[in-house]
Formats: sequence, structure tokens, C-alpha cells
Amino acid sequence: MLSREFIRTHPEEVKRAVRERCDTAPIDEILALDAEQRQLKAESDTLKAERNRLSKSFGGKDMPPDQRDEMRAQAAALRDRIGSIDARVAELGERLHELELWVPNIPAPDVPIGTTEDDNVIAWSWGEKTSFDFEPRSHADLGEALGIFDPEDAVRMAGTRFYALRGLGARMHAALGQLMLDMHVREHGFHQVWPPYIVKREAMIVSAQLPKFAEDAYYLEGEDMYLIPTGEVPLVNMESEKVIDVERLPILYTALTPSFRKEAGAAGRETRGMIRVHQFDKVEMVVFCRPDDSEEWLMRLVRFAENVLQRLELPYHVLMMNTSDLGFGQVKKYDPEVWMPSQNTYREISSCSNMGDFQARRGRIRYRPGPGEAPRLVHTLNGSGLAVGRTLAAIWENYQQEDGSIRVPEALVPYMDGATVISRDVSART
Repeated sequence: MLSREFIRTHPEEVKRAVRERCDTAPIDEILALDAEQRQLKAESDTLKAERNRLSKSFGGKDMPPDQRDEMRAQAAALRDRIGSIDARVAELGERLHELELWVPNIPAPDVPIGTTEDDNVIAWSWGEKTSFDFEPRSHADLGEALGIFDPEDAVRMAGTRFYALRGLGARMHAALGQLMLDMHVREHGFHQVWPPYIVKREAMIVSAQLPKFAEDAYYLEGEDMYLIPTGEVPLVNMESEKVIDVERLPILYTALTPSFRKEAGAAGRETRGMIRVHQFDKVEMVVFCRPDDSEEWLMRLVRFAENVLQRLELPYHVLMMNTSDLGFGQVKKYDPEVWMPSQNTYREISSCSNMGDFQARRGRIRYRPGPGEAPRLVHTLNGSGLAVGRTLAAIWENYQQEDGSIRVPEALVPYMDGATVISRDVSART
């Protein structure tokens, strides 16, 4: 979240950022309530000073009884007035906190200004688009024909936007997750975490999922808990309410977790396949660093996601997202998109974001720059490295063969007991 002081002293900058994001936020209400609270606090301080002055006067032995009674009455009136003001100050504080949670972050100066996804900028590309001498099939068609993708049984038990994997489909899914973890831990220096998949409301607020994205979250009403929509949520909260020794920075966490999303705004869109679903696995990367280092770490996260795509030899490009396509708490974001032959387009497979001190302020995640120095807020960053289901779909489409079989990427062969191809005959035996 933004600091109240920043909103108070830079209201036009905040309003401009909200407009450029094509968002809304109650800035004027925050300013009005903040002014009222500050005025009441000043009044309360003045009255408390007067009450203290009166209290010291009670000690005079020669004070006439009627004067003493009058001063006691004045002190009682002051106490009541102070109590009323302080109650209003507390009420305003709670309301201001609620409103501040709806104010988005300020985009970095170099983020392109735009109003739709068409205004995103292709920053760079890698690899040649896969071409075939035959009409490429979708990953859903390929998987069903091979008996490794099963939407029918999943829909029967769970409803639309769910799927199941069988045989070598499930094996490749597991192999992908392990390959990604191995790369991030062994090659990129991350510390692997196995976090909770159900979290408290406070954890969702710290990670900036609430209140903005409440309609997309799965809420367990009886327990006031949430299924995580991304591994970012528990990983960011690993350091909440802490003052971190500067020697520990940067802190790099990675985890393979399920993600649960209602996809409330996607009614009728892509109900078939593995692209837009309610449950999927994702390898997440989260970084805690000093503010001066966050821009560099954003580019490293993008590079780490690219390393996975390049290891799998999947063509992709990287988008620099415009202001309207930034997430609520993001300062700047790059989205690697992988080539999907059946759709003749690139599709998002990762998202790498610099959150600045937005999450750190919510979670009181700080570091001490040096001995005796006051704690400062860290910067947090996150990136998908990668979404496993979408990577699986991209492999099936880019590695498909004319007979309907799927070649196994060389990098995955050791993770699949040497299997080099998924065909109807092979998948039927596994």
C-alpha cells in the first residue's frame, strides 16, 4: 500500500497513476478523512494539555472548596470531550486503513501508458515460431487422443474449468515441476519452500490479493481462510512482521504450489484445455531485496523464467506491460509469452513483477541498513517460473508430430525415465 503521507503530499500524482491504470480509488475521501483526523488529533492534544494543567492545580492546600469543585467539573468535562474525540480518531483510522487498501501502486516512469492489452510492448523475442507440414492440433485434442488429458472425468467430479492428467501426461507434469525447481535452486540460487496452501485473511491482504481481488479467491467461510491463488501469497508472508538483517538480503524463495482461482471475469472464455482453469500448479519465485536493487532483480527474474523456456526450447517473446495491464500492487511487469501453434499466437506463461515497497508496507517487512539505523521497508518481487499446466500445453503443441504423438523435450527425458515420445501405444501402457 502507499503511505498516507505520500497520498497527502502527492495527491495529484496518485490520482494520475490511478487514471493511467484505468482504475478507481477513493483518494478524495482519504484526503478529507485524513484532514479531519489530523484536526481532531490536534484538538485532543490541546485538551489533554489543559487537563494536565488542571490536574496539577488540585494540589494547592489553600484552594477554596468551591474552586476545587469547579476545577474537578472542568476536568471531568475535558475527560469526556477527549474520550469522544479519541473514539472518533480511532474510527477514522479504521476507515482510512480500509480505504487505503483500495489505492493501487504508482507505476514506474518507464512503464508504457495504455488503455488495453494491445498497448503492451514487445520487448524482445527468442526462437523461431514452430511450423509444421500439417495442420497443428490443440493441446486438448492431442491429449485426449493420446489418453493423457481427461477433462470429462474431472468435469463430472468438479465442474467446468477442471481437468485431470493420466499416464505420461501426469508424469510430464510432475517432471516439469521438478525441472523448474532444480533450475531455480541449483542454478539460480533460490531457497526451496513448502508453504501452506490455505492462509488467513491477513496474509491475503499483505500480498495485495485483498480486498481488490476478493471475487477471484476461494474463501472458506467457516474458517475465515482462503485457498491461495498463487504461491506468491505464502512466500511473501514468510517474512512479514520481521526486521531482516541486511546481510540476509537478498532473500530468494521458490515453491511449487497449486493455485486456486475462480476466474470470475472469464465467463465463457476458454473452458476447454489447460489455459484458463480453476486449479493449476505453478513454480513461484519471490525476492526480498534492498530498494536500490529491485530493478536489477526484476530483470533477473525475467531471465530465470526465460532460462526454463530456453531449456525446453520453446519459442517466446517478452512483453513490457502497459499501465492498464499492471497488477494492483505492481510498479513494473514483464510477461513472457510462449508460442501456441494451434492458436497462431503467443500466450502468457509467466509474469515477473516489481512490487516496490507496496507489500512490505502492508506486511511490515523491513531491514536494518546498519547498526543503530532505523529499519527501512524492503522491496519485494515475484515471478512465475513457470506455470506448469501452460508449459505442458505449450510442449504438447510445439512438439507434436503428424501421427498425433508428442516428442519429449530433451531436458525432460531424464525426468521421465528415458521416455522420448508419447504415443498412443506408449501412453496406453503407462
